Amino acid sequence: MTFSLRKFLLTSAVAATVVLPAAAGPAAAFDAAQRKEIESIVRDYLLANPEVMLEVQDALEAKQTAAQRDQQKDAITAQSTKIFDNATDPVLGNPDGTATVVEFFDYNCGYCRRALSDMVSMMENDSELKFVLKEFPILGPDSVAAHRVAFAFNDLYPDKYTAFHLRLLGFDGRADEDVAIRIAKELGADEDALRAKMADASVTQRIQATYKLANDLGINGTPAYVIGDEVISGALGEDVLTTKVANVRACGSTVC
Repeated sequence: MTFSLRKFLLTSAVAATVVLPAAAGPAAAFDAAQRKEIESIVRDYLLANPEVMLEVQDALEAKQTAAQRDQQKDAITAQSTKIFDNATDPVLGNPDGTATVVEFFDYNCGYCRRALSDMVSMMENDSELKFVLKEFPILGPDSVAAHRVAFAFNDLYPDKYTAFHLRLLGFDGRADEDVAIRIAKELGADEDALRAKMADASVTQRIQATYKLANDLGINGTPAYVIGDEVISGALGEDVLTTKVANVRACGSTVC
């Protein structure tokens, strides 16, 4: 027979109330001796059934997760244009696709690098998929510098950005300004023009805007994805992402 702590406490409280004089008010519900006895009963029960605390913890985490998801859904609705249709964000795949995956990433994020093949495979297998990239440098000055190059490169050579992105995110080593510029030059970029664009105040403003958007969505790590009405944290794999994309197409939500 199972027995929940909540039911136990409720039963104890009801029983204690019954034995008290009917005239006792709320403030005098239990005297010191009665409170001590109840505390002793609860303590003995928890010591004998410590797994109850795990149930309580699981329930708390489930409640917090549900609350966070509701907050994120509201934020996605409020920030929809900035998330899915920001004109300055790089877009891979089909820009007019029937479904959109938004990825917040850092060029020095190991999990982002592992997830790169998921993105490539998803686009190869789904010609109607739009992939929006959010430059989100959170792993130190090298990342910020590399992403500044990426912003500038996308502004100047948007048709070559996909190749740049795949090479820099797939780089075996620390991504920094020198590495990013070297890759950009190998793809035909003019270094002077690139550095001039990197120094533009708008680049800093766009990085700050991405930080704010991530904060509004409760994103504090990479990779993180926005699909439909959900924020997905972590490199969960192609199967998880494609299932959520399929659900959005089917019912407008990642969970049908």
